[in-house]
Amino acid sequence: MEVEKGKGTDVSDVQGEDDLDEEPGEEIESAPPLKVGEERELGNSGIKKKLLNNGIHWEMPEFGDEVTVHFVGTLLNGIKFCSTRDDGEPMTFKLGEGKVAKGLDNGITTMKKGERVLFTLPPDFGYGAEGRDGVPPDSIVQFEVELLSWITVVDICKDGGIIKKIMEKGERNERPSDLDEVLVKYQVALAGGTIVAKTPEEGYEFHVKDGHLFPALTKAIVTMKRGEKVKLIVQPNVLSSMPDAFGDKGKEATDGFPSIPTNSVLNVELELVSFKPVIDVTGDSKVFKKILKEGEGAFVANEGAAVTISYIAWLEDGTVFERKGVDGGQPLEFITDEEQVIPGLDRAAATMKKGEQALLTISPEYGFGSVVAERDLAVVPPSSNLVYEVEMLDFVKEKAPWELNNQEKIEAAGKKKEEGNILFKDGNYQRAGKKYEKAVDYVSEDGLFQDDEQKQIKALRISCWLNGAACSLKLSDFWGAIQLCSKVLDFESYNVKALYRRAQAYMKTSDLISAEMDIKKALEADPQNREVKLLQKTLRQLQVESNKRDAKLFTNMFAGMSKGSSMPIKKLKVEIAEPEKSEEATATERECVAEPSTPSEDRMAVDQS
Repeated sequence: MEVEKGKGTDVSDVQGEDDLDEEPGEEIESAPPLKVGEERELGNSGIKKKLLNNGIHWEMPEFGDEVTVHFVGTLLNGIKFCSTRDDGEPMTFKLGEGKVAKGLDNGITTMKKGERVLFTLPPDFGYGAEGRDGVPPDSIVQFEVELLSWITVVDICKDGGIIKKIMEKGERNERPSDLDEVLVKYQVALAGGTIVAKTPEEGYEFHVKDGHLFPALTKAIVTMKRGEKVKLIVQPNVLSSMPDAFGDKGKEATDGFPSIPTNSVLNVELELVSFKPVIDVTGDSKVFKKILKEGEGAFVANEGAAVTISYIAWLEDGTVFERKGVDGGQPLEFITDEEQVIPGLDRAAATMKKGEQALLTISPEYGFGSVVAERDLAVVPPSSNLVYEVEMLDFVKEKAPWELNNQEKIEAAGKKKEEGNILFKDGNYQRAGKKYEKAVDYVSEDGLFQDDEQKQIKALRISCWLNGAACSLKLSDFWGAIQLCSKVLDFESYNVKALYRRAQAYMKTSDLISAEMDIKKALEADPQNREVKLLQKTLRQLQVESNKRDAKLFTNMFAGMSKGSSMPIKKLKVEIAEPEKSEEATATERECVAEPSTPSEDRMAVDQS
């Protein structure tokens, strides 16, 4: 049964709502829930809603959803003009398409499943000035409505190409991503009902990024939750426009299923049975973690945690080269981010929850590299890809700063700094820099420390920033060095080490003016500093070379101008006066930048105090 719509109630009116001050039902969301027998106006629309029976759950349909309702329409004098109950069948229609009176569309979006209400619609939201059979013009009408159910309808491509009807909602709010491995069941049929593709009873498993059957299927899958069941309507234009599709080409008969004619509309019943999240641990597609079993709680091991794991490790050909914690063996215990295991296993373990089981695929760069590795059960050849099946048995996280008192924070910062110094001496600048950064994290809140503690934390911060800058210079992270030195200079504007290292970084980034300013300031603070003086000589050589390049550039520019002009132009002669240099200065100037020396050699070394 179809309820006629009044004048002005076309699809654009329903979806646009330009004539409303606010969306009907908007006020209801912030107002107390209606009680049975209570009536309330929806926004400023003039539509009134009276609750007759409560519904269940909290969800409500939206425009575009397909609802199934019973309703009875009457005039204010009680005369009935339409009724699905008299017909014995409820009505199913899509909200917002103008299939019913505009006010009824809007009112149903405020209802819960099983709810029964009485809507009173003003003429503008009923049948308007034209009326309909049984409804005089400009009449106020009432609808008693019961919302039996609805199906959420999603236009996946926003062009009608793939319409998804949610038949059964899934679990949680997680949806698969391109890297994840999904298990699906589906049946694909033509408009006439002929089945042209179907999964086995146990379903079919594949990685989303690899695709399966046709691209529209994976487009739908990434919008679904675990356990969700849907019906898809896929138009031929979508099939044609996607790579490896068959919309305007059709598909030959395969696997015992008939062929798919060209330009066919496909009806797909699809269930996302489950999926295993796959994470790019290192961000460069060199270490992947596929979660086989979810862990407990919300916390992961993170860097610096003491972890206990069990695992089986094998090569791509299936050769097992190591077992830990299985078949009665001892599990492996280690501290993450301390290079106690191969980098890929180290990085992946730091992302795992307690009880989590995962399958790791590790490229050689994060495995044993290009060397032969003799392990417990087999030899790992050079440049081998590795597979680890790992279970996180337990971990104890390193305490966060907020879990410590002030004295513990200062002690922890000092310890991290000492660890950083050892790593720096060993040439492990990347990890040393991270230690200095962690040390600063422990003493980063000024307001939490007492006056007698402020001197300690200031010295720790400055020392760690300076040492971190030294690491950045070694790693050619010149902007990082500039930022760390600038933090020091915000506290101590004439800190010679900070000025010296920032000048080095400026020189490496060709900012010779800023480098010169820092060197002059450092010499004002310490006129006899040997390292700064040597750096100044190197700077002068760089300035001379820069001036020569500039002179050559301008000479070429003027030469080009003279070729295109009839007027004779005198050749520009640029002479750069160079100061006489001693042999010591000449040797010094051969270096682009003076590297900070080892701790025992000079005052610019990493702070060991």
